[in-house]
Amino acid sequence: MVTDYGQGYATRSEPRHRLPAGLRAPFAARSRREFGYVLLSLPVATVLFSWTVTMVALGAGLLVTFLGIPVLAAALAGCRGFGVLERARARGLLGLEVADPEPLRLRKPGAAAWMGAMLKSGASWRHVLYALVQFPWAVFSFSVAVTFWACGWGLLSYPLWFWVFPAYAGEGGIQLYGDAHHSVYLDNPFEITVTALIGLVFTLATPWLVRALTTVDGLLVRGLLGPSPLSARVVELESDRGIVVDTAAADLRRIERDLHDGAQARLVNLAMDLGLAKEKLREDPRTAARMVEEAHGEVKTALQELRDLARGIHPAVLTDRGLDAALSAVASRCTVPVRVEVDLPARPAPAIEGIAYFTVSELLQNISKHSGARSASVDVWRSEDRLMLQVTDDGVGGADASRGSGLAGLAARLDAVDGILMVDSPAGGPTRVIAELPWRG
Repeated sequence: MVTDYGQGYATRSEPRHRLPAGLRAPFAARSRREFGYVLLSLPVATVLFSWTVTMVALGAGLLVTFLGIPVLAAALAGCRGFGVLERARARGLLGLEVADPEPLRLRKPGAAAWMGAMLKSGASWRHVLYALVQFPWAVFSFSVAVTFWACGWGLLSYPLWFWVFPAYAGEGGIQLYGDAHHSVYLDNPFEITVTALIGLVFTLATPWLVRALTTVDGLLVRGLLGPSPLSARVVELESDRGIVVDTAAADLRRIERDLHDGAQARLVNLAMDLGLAKEKLREDPRTAARMVEEAHGEVKTALQELRDLARGIHPAVLTDRGLDAALSAVASRCTVPVRVEVDLPARPAPAIEGIAYFTVSELLQNISKHSGARSASVDVWRSEDRLMLQVTDDGVGGADASRGSGLAGLAARLDAVDGILMVDSPAGGPTRVIAELPWRG
């Protein structure tokens, strides 16, 4: 997961309103959409509830015969179809994005396999539960919302239509109380004004009440019609496993390329030079000695390349002395001065320690190559069950993990172990990169 704190969050300013939100709410587009959602919920819930109860009861009753299984499967399929409608309605009117539930897992084609997968699917039965729960809630929310809306606007506009009572009904106005002896009507200016003020309160409160009702609707849609947390976690783990496999394959290809183009080629040339030196040893000892001396230099270079390659796989100093010494060694090879501060009560898991080391190494390489910084710092600490890394520099800034740079690959590697990469790099600097990793000590 990548969180980019330095990109575009202030590019669009919110419009300023003279009226406070409480007074604008009855006329806001959001309030109209939410009220429309509540109004539509009743007919949709009625049809869905009728379908579910009828088909499930019919299928359960026919289970004594083979016909009960296809009827139940059809009932679940219909509920899933209504789920598509409900997710679209929540997205269009409530702005609620809910992912589709996990698909059916068909082990083989055919109607029997489809019916078995439908009956075994937990998502299908959650759709049935949604149909049973949403109907009484839709009746309640429809009744409350329409009652408050009608009472609010009716009482608020009472000064405009109270004349209807004496003119056409033969009464003084809205009757609060009446018996055989006397009646109380809202018919004088003071009572009419108080009635309108009460209506104003109802009108202003209705949008917020409807919003609270639709919040419950959103919870029902998200909890019962979306993917379950377990299935979402399975999908995430499958994706992370793919990232880990791809990363490991890329590392193996890099090691193979470095060996082939570096140490291996140098050792081949070294063997050829030593062979020539051996041939010239008797004829021209001076030239042979010079060639052996050059080969000795090549051996040193090849050994250094192999050490660098081994350090890139997993440095020995990290295994022996931990992050403090390993990061200090990395910082010493950076082209700018780097301050390193490691404050850890203990060592995390070796795998997490290795990822932390390579994360800081890659970030320091980016600083050396692209930042134009004069100084940098590395801070490592533990916060509860998380290992925190922070790398900052005073360079030109502008680092963006969303443009497919090395930061994107680094973020994918962190995400594979439930880590997070956060980048704050405004143009002109400074740049701050924070990485979070699970401790797993």
